[in-house]
Amino acid sequence: MIGIIGAMQEEIDLLLGGMQDVVKMNRSGIEYVVGSLHDRKVAVCKSGVGKVNAAVCTQVLIDRFLAEKIIFTGVAGAVDPGLEIGDIVVSTSSVQHDFDVTALGFKRGVIPYQEVSEWKADETLVRLAVEAGERLYPGRCKTGKILSGDQFIAHREAVRRLYEEFGGACTEMEGAAVAQVCAMNGVPHVIIRSMSDKADGSAHVNFAEFTVEAAARSYAIVNAIVQRL
Repeated sequence: MIGIIGAMQEEIDLLLGGMQDVVKMNRSGIEYVVGSLHDRKVAVCKSGVGKVNAAVCTQVLIDRFLAEKIIFTGVAGAVDPGLEIGDIVVSTSSVQHDFDVTALGFKRGVIPYQEVSEWKADETLVRLAVEAGERLYPGRCKTGKILSGDQFIAHREAVRRLYEEFGGACTEMEGAAVAQVCAMNGVPHVIIRSMSDKADGSAHVNFAEFTVEAAARSYAIVNAIVQRL
């Protein structure tokens, strides 16, 4: 079983449209759509926005639907100044940028008394995603670190700090939570984000305008990965 998560309806509608033999179930207030996609068993869901929603959703996929791989798809704001709207980032790792225990001497993003605070994506899933991205959108697919936090980043100064402190490619609100839960359960994962905005002063305009287009690009890559698995 492959678990596929999107944070918003736009991010999963195209996937749902391609599924067969669909059964819908509700667990912990989240609807899971189980069926087949390219003759592979999949469970697709909309997590909702934020790290708690994403973590709950991921654990249910693993416990209830026995997901063996998890793909998170959706949109994000670019942090790396080399990224443009419409570019795609495939995660190499992810970290919670808003985890802040600096008052006790820990670096921002570090979870105290825990060996790992940055979670690596599965190399095979990353390779499949990059291959699909390069085939579908030549020159627009990159790998990088995903920065997750329960904040919609919309100011240039915040973007600059995130890039300088973490070296992240983009910022969003769910991916690192998915990655942490997957790591705790020994389940491989990858996060695929299409840039809907540049997380700067114009983010409120760009996000609304480009979300549908960006979500379609993420969908195309996820669809191609499922075909290859």
